[in-house]
Amino acid sequence: MPTDPVCGMFVPEDTDLKSVVDGQTYYFCSKTCQQKYSSPETEARKLKRRLIVGWSLSIPVIVITYGFSHSIFYLNYLLLILTLPVQFYSGYGFYEGSYHALKSRSANMDLLVSLGTLTAFVFSAYVTIARPSSIPPSEVYFDASSFIVTLILTGNFIENLTKVKANRAASKLIGMIPNVVHYIASLGDITDKKTDEIRPGDKILVKPGEVISVDGIIYEGKSEVDESMLTGEQEPVLKSAGQVVASGTKNLNGVIRINVTRTGKDSTVSQIYELIQRASSGRVKVQRIADVFSSVFVPIVISSALVASLFWYFYLSSVGYPLALEIGILAFVSVVVVACPCAIGLAGPITLLISSNVSSENGIIVKNVSALDRLSKSTRAVFDKTGTLTEPDPVVTGISVSPADSEENVIALAASVESASNHPIARAIVALAENKKIPLFEATEIKEIPGVGITGRVNDKEIRVSRAKKEGGSTVSVNVDNEERGFISLSYVIRKEAVSAIKGLRSMGIRSSMITGDSMEEARRVGNQLGIDDIHAEVLPADKSEIIKKYQAAGDHVIFTGDGINDTVALETADVGIAMGSGTDIARESGDIILLKNDLNDVVYAKIIGKKTIGKVKQNIGWAFGYNTALIPVAGGLLVPLFGLSIYSFLPILSALAMGMSSTSVVLNSLLLRRNVSKLIQKYEKGVVVT
Repeated sequence: MPTDPVCGMFVPEDTDLKSVVDGQTYYFCSKTCQQKYSSPETEARKLKRRLIVGWSLSIPVIVITYGFSHSIFYLNYLLLILTLPVQFYSGYGFYEGSYHALKSRSANMDLLVSLGTLTAFVFSAYVTIARPSSIPPSEVYFDASSFIVTLILTGNFIENLTKVKANRAASKLIGMIPNVVHYIASLGDITDKKTDEIRPGDKILVKPGEVISVDGIIYEGKSEVDESMLTGEQEPVLKSAGQVVASGTKNLNGVIRINVTRTGKDSTVSQIYELIQRASSGRVKVQRIADVFSSVFVPIVISSALVASLFWYFYLSSVGYPLALEIGILAFVSVVVVACPCAIGLAGPITLLISSNVSSENGIIVKNVSALDRLSKSTRAVFDKTGTLTEPDPVVTGISVSPADSEENVIALAASVESASNHPIARAIVALAENKKIPLFEATEIKEIPGVGITGRVNDKEIRVSRAKKEGGSTVSVNVDNEERGFISLSYVIRKEAVSAIKGLRSMGIRSSMITGDSMEEARRVGNQLGIDDIHAEVLPADKSEIIKKYQAAGDHVIFTGDGINDTVALETADVGIAMGSGTDIARESGDIILLKNDLNDVVYAKIIGKKTIGKVKQNIGWAFGYNTALIPVAGGLLVPLFGLSIYSFLPILSALAMGMSSTSVVLNSLLLRRNVSKLIQKYEKGVVVT
């Protein structure tokens, strides 16, 4: 039987609630889940409106309930009026979910919420309107019904933001593509034309500095192309006639003419866009812990309430007790109210709220709180290389000069001509001159040769800076009038905290892997320094996600940490996507977690926080269900032989009090999370193994 991709419930295949996306059929338990999947922005707006109504009215209900005396009879009417919109507008989704749960002969949290809140509301409305002499006017539960609806609706709203986030990331990717291209007509004339009007077989011209909007093959020209969007590597790739270029990459320094091969939804950028959305929607959902308990707990509550109600009604009727019906109703209400999921609803949100505060204090932004559950189960950490394990841009790591020259002069000459280039190597050399406060010369006749280097004239001498690949990074030679004056070596420097982070993850039993678009030689250099031997090099974005899927198929729960556009699909595919704060906007949109300080030790801290958070959530839910279950027999009349039937004149109040005590215990237990996390982080910082 298929499962709902949103909530994880089993759904019969003959349901009318299904959608076909990219040839794959998805089944839904309710229209709400279908809308969350197909139109998350619309659903988010709808949930937001319901949430505003819920909080705007629930707060006054609570203030009136606990701030004024119920001896003033009209206050109950005011509470009824305030609660009505919360119960039936804000809480509508719960009733819809309950209907489909019953239709599929199952039970979930929606059914438990609906059962508890409706019982409390209907009983309170009866007491308010009918004003029976046998039931005091203070025995109303408008606060419980409105607060529970609003609280759990808040959790649903946060959960829905995950899909909205993925859509925004994908939309930003599409937004990179220019709306206009330089179309080459059959006679060679060049005119501007809308990108969506270009078809395979057309020819276009791309100028230096422009983003390539289609996939194609160069038929004339030569240029260096920034493919970091695809590979994550900052070093440009030299492209010439006969070579393939992809949409979304940037032409740096030459004019190229392209035969168009793929456009629109078939282009590379559009395919990545679809991969992002598919990865986000298709990610295996963790069945909500509360739903698992509810599937067993709901039948117990209903059965217990009915048994208690019917027992007292028929027994008291048989002995001629005049208030048999009222006692039967009070017994039913007492059982349902004591089992009402206020503490269960608090168990997750209050813990996640505290967890978010602890995370933000450590420079960790948790955008998707449901990721904490997957984080707690993680067994493998996969890292992008450039910009994640290493700094994002190359830096100068060594300089050698001939005896006829000086290091300062070689840097000055190289930086003077490179200052006219936007190449990553050029930026690194210029930055070196600025850091050393070396003044630059005026350079003229500058000419950048794609794939070779750059030339110019300084003090009437020809300066040429040309590149040559060597092991461990890149090296450029500096020539003056064809005389070699020196070499400048550059490399991607490994982040200073990377070694400790990998070691810390290993101590927690988490295996580390590296995926990069760079060469295997460079990847092994970095891997050897970090102690990572599971390496995948020269990998494209779609292949990154496939590698992660293989890890998942083998039983791993995968954390992926990256910083670039090329990491977007992998961030969405992984169980937990962690984006570096210095990364691209699209990467940060796709990540479940953002590391503001760009400190890889925060991956370890995030793991600690996730594990402890979910541990607290499980403790809270276990306590809430256990506490409420233990009190069901009391609410059903277990103490009547000791205190008599008069206990039912205040038992509903005791039930509400017990519910409040249960919620308080959940809050107090959640507050311990901050101390527990702080202790573990301190141990890690002192070098103590954290498990």
